[in-house]
Amino acid sequence: MIIPCIDLMDGKVVQLIQGKEKALEADSPAAMLEKFAAFPEIQVIDLDAAMGKGSNDELVEWLAARARCRVGGGVRDVARAVKLVEQGAHRVIAGTAAFDSQGPRVAFLQELCRAIGRERLLLALDSKGGRIVVKGWQEATNLTAEQVIRMVEPYCGGFLCTYVDKEGMMQGTDLDWFRRLRDATALPITAAGGITTMDDIRALTAMKIDCAIGMAIYTGRLDLDELARWNRTAVSGQTGAS
Repeated sequence: MIIPCIDLMDGKVVQLIQGKEKALEADSPAAMLEKFAAFPEIQVIDLDAAMGKGSNDELVEWLAARARCRVGGGVRDVARAVKLVEQGAHRVIAGTAAFDSQGPRVAFLQELCRAIGRERLLLALDSKGGRIVVKGWQEATNLTAEQVIRMVEPYCGGFLCTYVDKEGMMQGTDLDWFRRLRDATALPITAAGGITTMDDIRALTAMKIDCAIGMAIYTGRLDLDELARWNRTAVSGQTGAS
């Protein structure tokens, strides 16, 4: 499945390179929602909340009321996750608070599962330089995604795995990394970071990995109509196989 991304900063839809440099500002959230209407699910990330610089709560709530959204950004406590669900989020993405220097924060993850339900929770395993990064990708841990993915399986319904080294750079992604993660878990995985071509999408789909796509859509490198057709075929194929 292809999942278009809406990243919010200062009330605007943006795309960043490696979570730092703003590469572009897109159309309004309403306009992007209309463009993505053919897709069954959208990923919404509140970058201000992720970086601890405020929030875009009203926009998140507006989007979640109008589309099936998985929402992340600033989920550092249970109250934030519950609030996102109350705002209409279909799934909640948590990353920063899920880990500390020693590994997964099991007590927090257990509490989060009790509050919103395991299946509603996606854990972000975002990798830069081989290490999991947190706080809007601004801080690195000593952990690798491969080390922790099995450890946190009991506490989530799936994973959002971003290859930050190539995020927003339009240079392709690391298929070998995603293949290792796919071999490590049977839970759903969504890939992000550097997905640029239909070949990337075909390779990830063959691994039974979903694709969250941002920059390649916003720059026109990938055609929305073609992606929507691909998505319909992929989703119907999964339905037929189930």
